Amino acid sequence: MKSVNLFKGQWIRFVQAALCFAAMSFGAPLYAAGKQEVAGYVMHVQMTPAACSFDSSRQKQRKCLEGYSLTIASLLPEVPLNRDCSTRSSARLSPLQAKVVARVMPDENARVQLWQDVGGCMPMNASQYFRTIINFAERLKIPADLTSPNTIEVQKESLRQQFIRLNPSLPANGIRFTCQSSKFNSILTEIRVCYQKNGQYKQCASHIMTGCPNEFTIKGSY
Repeated sequence: MKSVNLFKGQWIRFVQAALCFAAMSFGAPLYAAGKQEVAGYVMHVQMTPAACSFDSSRQKQRKCLEGYSLTIASLLPEVPLNRDCSTRSSARLSPLQAKVVARVMPDENARVQLWQDVGGCMPMNASQYFRTIINFAERLKIPADLTSPNTIEVQKESLRQQFIRLNPSLPANGIRFTCQSSKFNSILTEIRVCYQKNGQYKQCASHIMTGCPNEFTIKGSY
């Protein structure tokens, strides 16, 4: 079973920086003290070619212009409904960390807005939050079909089983697929992966719904 890592492909030029950053952050605590813990996390992996094709307002963003196959849209905390998670705390990262994070979240404005939207519910600061995203993304193995230059049709359960084979600790219902309808078919736009507080995979909560039919399209890279 072939797989890819979210850090390979177009991000290979940043490998040395990533290794340096990983060495500096090794052993650092995942959670900061003094804030209420959340129930878990949901990472949103965006199928960038599909997202860019559906939303013309995004087409001038770096992820669209530079032909990214996959990007991280967000890591959302599982908190009670309607809780205000906004924050005014700084989203500023060191130049090295910003370079590493840009490999999977290339648009700085989007990163800043994300932190301002969720940081108030996070038991960690911005640097720890984006480090957590890096750790989650680096560990998740992705079926090669998702980064292929070719547009293909897939069965939802077949793609789910590929994820499970590549990530043995991922439960069958620990992943959700989101699609958007085009004129002729449904196109995969996002993958959601569910995590425990400690970063291990878990079953997704019932409100995290799938939005794909049994068969859908994976839009090829540019």
